[in-house]
Amino acid sequence: MYEVKDIPKIPSRKPDTHKGDYGRVFVLAGSIGMTGAACMCSTAALRAGAGIVTLGIPESLHGIVASKLTCVMTHPLPETHVKTLSELGRQDILDFSHRFDVVAIGPGLSQYLETKRLVLWLLQSLDCPIVLDADGINALADNPKILDQIKKQIVLTPHPGEMAHLLGISTQEVQSKRLEISRMFVKGRKNVTLVLKGHKTIVMNEEKFYLNETGNPGMATAGAGDVLTGMIAAFLGQQYAPFEAAQLGAYLHGLSGDIAAQEKGEISMIATDILDNLHKAFLTYKENMCT
Repeated sequence: MYEVKDIPKIPSRKPDTHKGDYGRVFVLAGSIGMTGAACMCSTAALRAGAGIVTLGIPESLHGIVASKLTCVMTHPLPETHVKTLSELGRQDILDFSHRFDVVAIGPGLSQYLETKRLVLWLLQSLDCPIVLDADGINALADNPKILDQIKKQIVLTPHPGEMAHLLGISTQEVQSKRLEISRMFVKGRKNVTLVLKGHKTIVMNEEKFYLNETGNPGMATAGAGDVLTGMIAAFLGQQYAPFEAAQLGAYLHGLSGDIAAQEKGEISMIATDILDNLHKAFLTYKENMCT
């Protein structure tokens, strides 16, 4: 395993292109009280260059997210009595996913048992790359062996607490041995890319790793991870390899946070500040690439 330091380049768009050339992203996210996570993840995917983004949401929450989202399409899905995604939507989600290049699962889904069962079934059934975050990772913690049954590539984006839950250890142990634990997790899993968030976010697969240098403590705020999930999904949809998609996502996410900190300060920063500065992060990186 070797360390990667160079960030992938972002090519200029060709004049003769259309939205389908830049990836179709399907986001499964949201539950009662957690529509913001779904909206931020979906919008971040668009801001990171995805051509088409559709949000799958519990049907009774559709009106809420539709009023917030202008450029993201929505797909209402069967829900449980507590307004989370229901197992009754299995076939609908699977059939609908065939239209997309990547599926992002997790932001704001909740840890309701039926919804967790749906996530585990989808992980074994989807036939496209997956980005798994938040409650999607918490669902996987119930049966981590399912990782070995996933058909395509998967990128997992846990924060230290979610990583601890996934491995059945303490958060303190994760933080004290971040590189060692990451290496152990990806070993023998050729289809897995890990993004262990935190100070110097680790991006790692079985062959290489990257330590991200952008970002600041102001990004320790609810929703920041949802933005990152959408970004990584967008890069996967644009045909970046999983490691490069995760690496580029972590770098630009942190860079956007650094720009936001200059404007808002670390204390007052919120996740939408990161989202709102993504365009500046892209412009800054493109300028630096040309110098």
